[in-house]
Amino acid sequence: QVQLVESGGGLVQPGGSLRLSCKASGSTRIIRAIGWFRQAPGKEREGASCLDWRDGSTQYGDFVKGRFTISRDVVNNTVYLEMNSLKPEDTGLYYCATLYDCRGLRLGIGAYWGRGTQVTVSS
Repeated sequence: QVQLVESGGGLVQPGGSLRLSCKASGSTRIIRAIGWFRQAPGKEREGASCLDWRDGSTQYGDFVKGRFTISRDVVNNTVYLEMNSLKPEDTGLYYCATLYDCRGLRLGIGAYWGRGTQVTVSS
């Protein structure tokens, strides 16, 4: 079993930046990939980014358009999502999840999920 805890969300003005963290604990040796997803109120969850834990390769959702960067701290079992040039439409609850592989970013299939961290982009 894997536990995931997100942090780093908050209120930011349009054009601003935030760095989200996803700390994994428990049976971390079974982690294959970790994805970041966002969900706005009344909207479907969509994939933002994914990192393959085995080789460090990354993937990004179309809405990111080069504004977000995913990275990892192997020693501390933490994945980060650096978000730049934030827009009001980026507002939502951001979740991280363990994935079988990064194809799960589009499929939305995760084994373990965190509770999410709220990101609000508003002036």
